Amino acid sequence: MQTRDGGPRTGLTALTMTLALAAGTIADTPPTPADPEQPPARFALEQADGRVRVLLNGDLFTEYVHADTPRPMLYPVIGPHGIPMTRNFPMRRVPGEASDHPHHRSLWFAHGDVNGIDFWADGDNRGRIVHEAILATEASPNGAVITARNRWVAPDGRTVCTDERTMRFSGTPSARCIDIAITLIASEGELRLGDTKEGTMAIRMHPNLRLRNDPGRGVTTANGKAINSEGQRDGDLWGKRARWIDYHGQIDGKTVGIAIFDHPDNPRHPTWWHARDYGLVAANPLGIHDFERKPAGTGDMVIPAGERVTFRWRFVFHEGDAETADIEGMYDAWLRQNDE
Repeated sequence: MQTRDGGPRTGLTALTMTLALAAGTIADTPPTPADPEQPPARFALEQADGRVRVLLNGDLFTEYVHADTPRPMLYPVIGPHGIPMTRNFPMRRVPGEASDHPHHRSLWFAHGDVNGIDFWADGDNRGRIVHEAILATEASPNGAVITARNRWVAPDGRTVCTDERTMRFSGTPSARCIDIAITLIASEGELRLGDTKEGTMAIRMHPNLRLRNDPGRGVTTANGKAINSEGQRDGDLWGKRARWIDYHGQIDGKTVGIAIFDHPDNPRHPTWWHARDYGLVAANPLGIHDFERKPAGTGDMVIPAGERVTFRWRFVFHEGDAETADIEGMYDAWLRQNDE
């Protein structure tokens, strides 16, 4: 199946793979290669009100929060050495963090133009992504999986579309991974994903990983550096296409980083990156008008009624910078795992 924009095959096959991953055992998919220097990882899941907690060796890795939020999110995300990797605001106020962009909630998926409705920002005139059901959960020593279904609801209460998403958690204490597969379903009729930079698979990072300080907003500890798969760095990453992107810096005296991988089967791979110097990074295959200064609507993607499109990404929370962590090697290993 092709989307109307002529993008590559997505949809039923990818969705079948996504749901099969959740329905089968964790061992059905290859785990992240073990680090011989680290003890074996042990994953567990705990259900709580409005969230599912992901535990690694008995400690919190992240929570899938789906209640009392404008859209589901993963918060907090704890990386190597027990270091929080995402901003706390607006869930909590912490000294040293900026309080701009309250819709930047840790790690989330949304878009600013879905059938003309803004699901990216917050407010009474904006759309909401409403949790409908947890479809499956599973944990084993190798990893954990959560699969959920959501409705995208317009300000007037209409359902615009639905999604089914699978989040797979794996790795070791030195490199923790979150694989996310999201299938958008044109369940209510034709679905148009509009051309805007405001989206889409996003993370708001710990303030130390920012590329610049903002003393006026209380941020004085930024020391981040950034690079992408094409060798572009720091402020040059915004609006560029790349297979992966990495931000890294020092937090609590440790060098750690966040890499995001774009899967080759995604529509319009390699994606464009809405990568800001203040800690927002988002994979966005739709905002061509903004990123390349082309006519408005160039990046529109139309999903015919009843059909669907699937996107897949990996987040890696790692020790070291992009070179010492071998992000290019990690990306290649991820692709090999998916081919096996």
